[in-house]
Amino acid sequence: MKILMVCLGNICRSPLAHGVMEHLVKQKGLNWKIDSAGTGSWHIGHQPDRRSIAVAKANGIDITNQRARQFSSADFNDFDLILVMDKQNYRDVIAQAKTPVQEEKVKLFIPDGFVPDPYYNDEEFLPVFDMVYTQCEKLLQELSK
Repeated sequence: MKILMVCLGNICRSPLAHGVMEHLVKQKGLNWKIDSAGTGSWHIGHQPDRRSIAVAKANGIDITNQRARQFSSADFNDFDLILVMDKQNYRDVIAQAKTPVQEEKVKLFIPDGFVPDPYYNDEEFLPVFDMVYTQCEKLLQELSK
């Protein structure tokens, strides 16, 4: 299984989802590939936001080796599942799909909701981490059946 997590800048939400899912997959002994990307290009090559790094570290997950990258149409060929954090990112990713098969790979990370962007509010990083962790556990359970 190859999963790509996608948010806007690839420094807050998707690195957390990437790190959490990678952590859970390793705990289960699964040989899955987990990665993350952003629909925007502002932070290419940068580490995750220091607040994402801190909340992940406080929960036993190290995301310091991640580097932001931009989503590209090649990702449709490289991943089985592309999970986006909100509806705008969903639209941005779907716009790059060239076939129905590619479109089918794109899903909202939270099927009937979204992960709020904590970038402008320090207080949101822990609730976002908790939300992401809970959803990653659910996804892992569903996908590893």
